[in-house]
Formats: sequence, C-alpha cells, structure tokens
Amino acid sequence: MRIFIFTILLFAGLVPPILAQDISGAYLAENNGTKHLLLITDGYITHSTYSNDTYMSTQGGTYSLGDKQLIVQCEFDDKAADNIGKSHTFSLEIANNALILDGTTFQKQAKKAQGLDGLWRITGRKTNDNMQTIQRGDRKTIKILIDGYFQWIAINPAEKGFYGSGGGHYEFSNGKYQENILFFSRDNSRVGASLNFDGKIENEQWHHSGKSSKGDPIYEIWSRDNKK
Repeated sequence: MRIFIFTILLFAGLVPPILAQDISGAYLAENNGTKHLLLITDGYITHSTYSNDTYMSTQGGTYSLGDKQLIVQCEFDDKAADNIGKSHTFSLEIANNALILDGTTFQKQAKKAQGLDGLWRITGRKTNDNMQTIQRGDRKTIKILIDGYFQWIAINPAEKGFYGSGGGHYEFSNGKYQENILFFSRDNSRVGASLNFDGKIENEQWHHSGKSSKGDPIYEIWSRDNKK
C-alpha cells in the first residue's frame, strides 16, 4: 500500500525526484592519491578510504534520502566514535552517473550484478565440527556486496565499538566465491591477496566455506540483513 501511494504521489509531482532515485551501487572518488569508496545497497552505506596498500578509515550506517540530501544514521566510524548513533546530513546531487556529496563527485562504477549483492549478517559459524548459531545482538559482523565490490565490518553500535574491516573486489559464479583485497584495517600486508571460497545460497542463506586470510578453515552462514 505504501509503495502504491508513493507511486501516485510521484506521478502527481508531489514527491521530489531525488526521493524516487535508487542510488544503489559502488562509487569511487580520488583525491591526491587517496581513494574514497562508497558502497550502497539495501538501505545501508559505507565510506572507506585507502591509498595504494594502506588502509585509512571507514564509516557507515543506514541512510535515507531527503530533498537534495543524504541522511546517514551512523553505526560505525573508526576514527571518530562520537559520530556513532548520530544523524549526519550531506548535500546530494545525482548527475552524469555520479553522486555529488558536499561537493565531492563519486563516480558510479560499472554495474555488475551478482547473486550475493546486498547486505548480509553472519548468523552461524562452525566450530570443532559443530555449527553454532550466532544470536542477533548489539555486536555484529556484516558484509555489504554490490557491483563487484565487497566490505565486511565487525562492530557494536551500542558500545561504539569497531573491531575491524576489509574490502575489495569479489566474484561469485558456479559455487565459487573469490575476494581480492584492496584494504584491510588489521593488516596492510594482506592487500593484493586473493582468497578463494566455496559458496552457495540455500534456504535464503549464504553458506561460505574455505580458508580465512590467516589460512584457518572456516564455515560460516550469512543471512540477509535488509535495512530498507
């Protein structure tokens, strides 16, 4: 019903055009050698900065659109914990396949839809051959994937806790999942590494298995964490 009403208002010209935009995707800006990566999907946004093989920062949370505005409810910020839990408003323009936020142009990367695109949250992990359910609580590990980019973040918004993040490019095809690391908050030496896993969607859950960046065997279950 809400979507139906929204559609009527849109065609009646009563909804600002920017509110009807789907800004999902991966966006990139570069300034003096520092890359700024935005990942946006399922009502969630992350902003990470890195330079060559050096991780710099990351922040993000849920978002909504206003009239020429992007409003972010911050869930994590590894450089400014005081921002967590607060709403932050940025001026927004959408033009020429780009987002312009507070005057900075983020160019949209090529669309590359894959079956894992979306926002996920880890809900299970195998330990000593026993699958353990990870109960939903304040502490969580989420992973955002869109158009060939990924990022995982381990956080506790209630305690303003940040425990690590990493991201880069990903491929998912024929039961195989590969990550190519562009940044990693815990260990810059991992940048450039490629990690290969088995992956499948079963009962709307993502089963992820292989070896971690440290070479340890893993088997994880991730569930969609739609923030829309």
